[in-house]
Amino acid sequence: MQIFKTVPTFDFMGKRKLALIFSMSLIIFSLYSLFDKGLNFGLDFTGGVLIEVNYPESVNLEDVRATLSKTGYPEASVLHYGTSRDVQIRIASPEETATENAEANKSDIVSDIILAALKKADDGVEMRRQEFVGPQVGDELRDDGGLAMIYALAAILIYVMLRFQWRFAFGSIFALIHDVIITLGVFSVFQFNFDLTVLAAVLAIIGYSLNDTIVVFDRIRENFRKLRKNTPAQVINISLNQTLSRTMMTSITTFFVVAAMFVLGGEMIHAFSIALLIGILVGTYSSIYVASSAILSMNVSHADLIQVEKEGADQESFE
Repeated sequence: MQIFKTVPTFDFMGKRKLALIFSMSLIIFSLYSLFDKGLNFGLDFTGGVLIEVNYPESVNLEDVRATLSKTGYPEASVLHYGTSRDVQIRIASPEETATENAEANKSDIVSDIILAALKKADDGVEMRRQEFVGPQVGDELRDDGGLAMIYALAAILIYVMLRFQWRFAFGSIFALIHDVIITLGVFSVFQFNFDLTVLAAVLAIIGYSLNDTIVVFDRIRENFRKLRKNTPAQVINISLNQTLSRTMMTSITTFFVVAAMFVLGGEMIHAFSIALLIGILVGTYSSIYVASSAILSMNVSHADLIQVEKEGADQESFE
């Protein structure tokens, strides 16, 4: 199925300066927010106590939050997981302690206090799970997550450079960095919870955006070899229009699936879904404007992509 019955003729490269201004504005605003507010790291990175309880009947989360607030934990994260009878409570470590064991012992006391308060409000509540994440473990997860993104970008740089040409490699990296910074910027501005699931979503965004960029680059390389009389900007425009139907269909169908996850999946995967939704929108935009505009700005030409045959190669093949 195609969105367009005929190949469109949008002048994407003619608007690349406006796109550059738009992208740079988003990146600057995102970086400012990241340095000013930072990310709202979840329990996975900050350390703290995770408690899962089960109620005999459906429970209103606002009632649970009110109980915890009265108990002295007004900033606790409360959400449903599984069913409306299952509740997950996350409490970040309030302060530094001398040892990991001391913090773990404190978490047992916190769990007992919370369970007692919840039982006072509803005697049927049962503890299902209790988990402690130390601050040191959280720091290691945060550092390892950042290294994972750096390693992924480095591997992509090498792969694209070997498959295409160095200008294409740097164009794809520019697009991926653009996508990651804007996604993190949105999480910083709105202070959405950033945990391991969101980090996984960011890595998935890198893969999704790269896949779309590779499809566009394949067509650009092919057309540079076919359309030798056209200018580089014209070749890139033709290539983007030829792949636009595929790009839009992939983005729209993926967007609807992730939107359904956001609406029906519950609070447990809200942050994960939000990251993917942002990534789909930004990744589609960057594969059209950022990656393609980058290789054009680096003066890609027909000579860079046309394979030169050696003299006498045909004769040697018959010998």
